[in-house]
Amino acid sequence: MTIHALVAGFVTAGLLAAAELTPLELARDQQDRGALTRMVNDAAQTADKAPNNADAQYRMALAASYLAEVNQELHDKKAAQQAAIRGIKAAEKAVALKPNEAEYYRVMGTLCGQAITDLLSGLSYGPRAKDAINKAVALAPKSSSVYVARGVGNLYLPAQLGGGAEQAIADFRKAISLDPNDTEAWLWLGISLHRENKNAEARQALGKALALDPHRVWVKQELEKMPGK
Repeated sequence: MTIHALVAGFVTAGLLAAAELTPLELARDQQDRGALTRMVNDAAQTADKAPNNADAQYRMALAASYLAEVNQELHDKKAAQQAAIRGIKAAEKAVALKPNEAEYYRVMGTLCGQAITDLLSGLSYGPRAKDAINKAVALAPKSSSVYVARGVGNLYLPAQLGGGAEQAIADFRKAISLDPNDTEAWLWLGISLHRENKNAEARQALGKALALDPHRVWVKQELEKMPGK
């Protein structure tokens, strides 16, 4: 089945009623590193001018996380790590200012995960990522995004350490049960199912993600890699 056919099927089912994307989300979706870099720099300037504003620190951390994510998608691990480490500093400030905000912990955990490129960085950032995500889940157990973040962490954590695709899939399905229109949950579910060689299910999940967010270049790239199109 082609990408076009998958998307057309979901459009017919009325699943393209996605909320309008923010400029930051659109730049992430289009893998526009130039635009994301400018947004990170602008957000950093704003955060520097408002050191006691938790939201300003969070917005900088979120922008850095999106930049790190795109760098990872483009297989630039060094740039991804640099963006993540930069964002962690802002996330730490946000958490310190508002220690009961689950979303701040989610972003910090995501950034710590994105800062891992090898065993040494894993030893440094791995426990921090897990701790932050666990706090996010505890604070917002009905938020789909915290389970997506935990699932991504589990996907890259070796099975012998309690992670692996099976654990990740459970987290992504939990996220979808909480919010069936969570594009990230469908995207990562598809990637995880592909790792388990469940390609038919993976194509369906990725097709749903693309239908919910047709701008997402990475979903299209993942679909193109799937066997049996």
